[in-house]
Amino acid sequence: MKTIGILGGMGPLATAHLFERIVLNTNAEKDQDHIHVLIDSNTNIPDRTKAILNGVEDPLKEMVISAKHLESCGADFLIMPCNTAHFFIDKILSNISIPMINMVDETVNYTYDKYGKDAIVGILATDGTIKSKIYENSFSKRGIKTIVPNKTQTKVMSFIYDVIKSSKIEVGPSLLLEAAEELKEMGATSILLGCTELSSADFIFKFKGNFINPIEVLAHKSIIFAGGQVK
Repeated sequence: MKTIGILGGMGPLATAHLFERIVLNTNAEKDQDHIHVLIDSNTNIPDRTKAILNGVEDPLKEMVISAKHLESCGADFLIMPCNTAHFFIDKILSNISIPMINMVDETVNYTYDKYGKDAIVGILATDGTIKSKIYENSFSKRGIKTIVPNKTQTKVMSFIYDVIKSSKIEVGPSLLLEAAEELKEMGATSILLGCTELSSADFIFKFKGNFINPIEVLAHKSIIFAGGQVK
């Protein structure tokens, strides 16, 4: 099977959860049936949202360092558990000779297959992801309507940075669920957890309803691309 390289550290918990989901979703009876996975949890990568919004501390240099490192260590393809970082994916790929699975596009494909083109997707994500319209543009190509929070975006950011990234899980998911409720009231038929910290929160708090988890989508796609079988 092919070797997976995880370009991680954005953040560390999301990186750990992606590896866990690959292991738990691989159809394997013994260690040797699992996929070889290389992980570079590079916490030196600057904040992607700040780079997109303010043009400071470009994260590309560190992401390229990690990508090249994983390639040199034998990774056959890369995956990146950070939605906002996909703003830079083309520039990363221009510096390496192995492919990278695009989590954003695969999540959009999954949504289209599961909910159809008439779905209305509410996007919960960082300010950087929303401003760059990474998901909106990809969904638009499939004819899927998207909406973003109007009054509760600051609560989404607070949940991402002050709860999950700060490892204050005991605070609970109320801030995020308020934002999800606003999107439902605006007409959303499904809710995209468009930040990998939100994917991690889903694994921790086990959200109920039509939530779309990109890390779960990426884990499944990675297993198949590597030549494994999904449970």
